[in-house]
Amino acid sequence: MNLLHPALPWRRHVAALWQLAKPRVVALIVFCAVIGMLLASPGWPDPQRLLAATLGIALVAGAAAIINCLVERTVDARMRRTAHRATASGELGAAETLLVALTALGLGMALLVCLVNVLTAWLTLATFAGYAVVYTLLLKPNTPQNIVIGGASGAMPPLLGWAAMTGEVSALAMVLFLIIYTWTPPHFWALALYRRDDYARAGLPMLPLTHGQSFTTLSILLYTVLLAAVTLLPLALREAGWLYLLAMLLLNARFVQLAVRLHRHYADATARLCFRWSIHYLSWLFAALLLDRVFFFPLS
Repeated sequence: MNLLHPALPWRRHVAALWQLAKPRVVALIVFCAVIGMLLASPGWPDPQRLLAATLGIALVAGAAAIINCLVERTVDARMRRTAHRATASGELGAAETLLVALTALGLGMALLVCLVNVLTAWLTLATFAGYAVVYTLLLKPNTPQNIVIGGASGAMPPLLGWAAMTGEVSALAMVLFLIIYTWTPPHFWALALYRRDDYARAGLPMLPLTHGQSFTTLSILLYTVLLAAVTLLPLALREAGWLYLLAMLLLNARFVQLAVRLHRHYADATARLCFRWSIHYLSWLFAALLLDRVFFFPLS
């Protein structure tokens, strides 16, 4: 049986599947996982294990994204932001999409089991199930707290990276998890604010729709303040020094300033800016922590 859509050339199939794998999201996941790998290693990590772990995590993350698009294809078709996805438009069939996702999942898990370690494989599989099943099927369509509860899956990459290099999970790895977990709600609620019409058409109970704009902007502000407090933990554990301290203060100041502006004088443009800044925030915060650990001594 030919699973490929007869009307699409093979290059279009590849491009469509690549898009379904959400490469920009996967890139951020891999970045956070690699940061965990590098922080866990006293020197440069073993190149083979680093490559195998990175590729394995990327494949499983891509598989989860494809499953997400497959499950939500009818919802995606009602949203302007996602209607172009090949699963939503009908360009790719369910059988082909599922086959590719399961193949990527199998290859990723094989790499992690055979070339990394079993703990990383189990944690990565749990992350896959948390996102593709628990968040996509149970949380997202049923509760406005979907991002808060489901954020645990998105916060796993540093733990995966740390476990890949050491075979265990440390206090700093848990702090990195907590940083991403606290960062996730304001990141996604900012998106939900300026995309609220899309979510309304899709019938998804996002916080701006169920509790209103003002409640959502206040929630974003409170979470950014909480995030600023959580990012102090690497310093409290004496796992970071002056470079991280400076970067953390500047990044949090900007994030809180945007959140205050969003709450006091709401505009879609500000929500969009807040969402985009949150992506830079996480990348720069983790990069600063890594550079600090490599080039500077911790605070004494």
